[in-house]
Amino acid sequence: MAKNLVIVESPAKVKTIKKFLGSNYEVAASNGHVRDLPKSQMGIDIDHDYEPKYITIRGKGELLAGLRKAAKKADKVYLATDPDREGEAISWHLSKALNLDEKKMRRITFNEITKSAVKESIKHARDIDMNLVNEQQVRRMLDRMVGYRISPVLWAKIKRGLSAGRVQSVALRIIDDREREINDFIPEEYWSLDAVFEVPGEKRPLTAKFYGSGKKKMSIGSQEELNEILKNLEGASFRVAEVKKGERTKKAPLPFTTSTLQQEAAKALNFSTQKTMRLAQQLYEGIDIKGNGTVGVISYLRTDSTRISDEADAMAKDFIREQYGEAYVAEGGTQNSNKKAQDAHEAIRPTDVARTPAVMKDSLSRDQFRLYQLIWKRFVASRMKPTVYETTSVKIEGGGYYFTVAASKRIFDGYMSVYVQSDEEEEGGNLLARGIDENTSLKLQKLDPQQHFTQPPAHYTEASLVKTLEELGIGRPSTYAPTITTIIARRYVAKENKNLYMTELGEVVSSMMKKAFPSIVDVNFTATMEDLLDKVGDGTVDWKTIIRNFYPDLDEAVQAAEKELEEVKIEDEVTDVICENCGRNMVVKYGPHGRFLACPGFPECRNTKPYLEKIGVKCPKCGKEIVLKKTKKGRKYYGCEDNPQCDFMSWQKPSEKPCPQCGGYMVEKGNKLVCADEHCGYVEMKKTEK
Repeated sequence: MAKNLVIVESPAKVKTIKKFLGSNYEVAASNGHVRDLPKSQMGIDIDHDYEPKYITIRGKGELLAGLRKAAKKADKVYLATDPDREGEAISWHLSKALNLDEKKMRRITFNEITKSAVKESIKHARDIDMNLVNEQQVRRMLDRMVGYRISPVLWAKIKRGLSAGRVQSVALRIIDDREREINDFIPEEYWSLDAVFEVPGEKRPLTAKFYGSGKKKMSIGSQEELNEILKNLEGASFRVAEVKKGERTKKAPLPFTTSTLQQEAAKALNFSTQKTMRLAQQLYEGIDIKGNGTVGVISYLRTDSTRISDEADAMAKDFIREQYGEAYVAEGGTQNSNKKAQDAHEAIRPTDVARTPAVMKDSLSRDQFRLYQLIWKRFVASRMKPTVYETTSVKIEGGGYYFTVAASKRIFDGYMSVYVQSDEEEEGGNLLARGIDENTSLKLQKLDPQQHFTQPPAHYTEASLVKTLEELGIGRPSTYAPTITTIIARRYVAKENKNLYMTELGEVVSSMMKKAFPSIVDVNFTATMEDLLDKVGDGTVDWKTIIRNFYPDLDEAVQAAEKELEEVKIEDEVTDVICENCGRNMVVKYGPHGRFLACPGFPECRNTKPYLEKIGVKCPKCGKEIVLKKTKKGRKYYGCEDNPQCDFMSWQKPSEKPCPQCGGYMVEKGNKLVCADEHCGYVEMKKTEK
């Protein structure tokens, strides 16, 4: 019988696919990429129209020899690498590395590892899509050019071992910009005013919020404004001016894309993007289900499409009809909300909706189960009708002002019978269904004013950074997790309690990139580049054109930066700290965690110690010097040199000038000095040095 060879990427799929296809098919794995640009050089021939120079990846020689042997024996070779751009490129590299005859080589893709999907893919075998291959090639080459030309500039200017990346540098800039925004933020005072009323015939009081005057919304910005309102409300009588009843629907969420899965898993399960992708890969490649053998339980995990196949849609709706009833089944078909998405893909969904989380629990590890349950619930919910609420809103008038109160009661649970998102609150019952009519007189129990201060923007988390990158059009589904992992691993960014903070090293790298390579870290430039790269995949833009336009500008910027470096010779900063081992003055050096003190007598003297930079300000608690310090993960803060005896610390740089209003210490925020006590609220412009 004729023998067919199927080559997949991951060895985890081999056994499963072999079982689906039977004895007529041999299945082997390439273990990911087999060829790449060499590590020792850029690997792109600039003089010969930017031709990439590919070599066999070290350690893959034996594996390729085995695949060549198997391919020679086979009548047909099916390249079944992952169904995305990178998978297409791996298939093309395999065809070149194995010298495959085009007549007997075919490309197959399946969105899920199930028997029907794998068998169906053989029927729809095709040629390799060179547009997708070229898109992957140009992305790889641009990343290589940025990395190999800019990184040496960072080594010369800061320290060896640093790296710049096309998407990584923009992500770092986005975090850096947010940190600056937070540091420069000055809180503003505002007040809220609640009124607590007695309702006729009710034991429970009713709390309403201040709205404004003459049906016009007002904000209360100061104690003076509040006192004016309280004065006008003295002795006022209150009545219900308006009661509005209505209905509100909440649409079911769309099924997961790579980005939304990473965001929701971070919020609901506290998973890092890297962990989410690792677990999703395991669920896609195959789980050993008791009685069924190994089978892929979710569809492909790298996608920006929310489309669902007609078969999966029908299967889900039948399941909902059976389990919940006809009233819960959503009307209409399924469409993709993302115009940029590669619609060849589907959203992430279970391969068989009948495999409920309860059925799967014993076959999955704890974390696999939690992620599978999230995917399953979101998919089923996406095929269900909206949740419906009955709403009541009441306006109460008194003393020329209005107070409002609103409540809602769920009258049809719809998709929420299956799934509630991490940021959706279960809304309570209707607190107003108590016979409150227009013109009902209400007795005021008390007025409850509260002082508040505006809050700075939140620090980025992995989830909110992924959301921002996607909204700005930077990176693609496969790049979010490795980008974030890299900037944390390089210690440019520290992750503490879910939040991402710039480290001192990250600030230095980001500031140098902004100065020397503004277009590389420009958000709009990078987003435009991503669109151009997508067009290579569509076949509407030639890949070499992008490289020909990009490289000369990069080369010019690198040469200018190198020239500037030659002019500014970077000497080690000598300090007045004496090395206790040999008596020399110690110098400031950069290490993986930022700056430290080292003896210039290295290698004879290897003495090092932490670098505590004095900022010339006395500690407001004990009068000793304040020094710049770093947390274990590299985040900057200001503390007393006498720590732990003195526990003073501040995230913002303290000023030597005390607050003229309350006598406390002030901190620098951008070009202003602000009292550290927000209740004082004193602000003044910083004097600029002439």
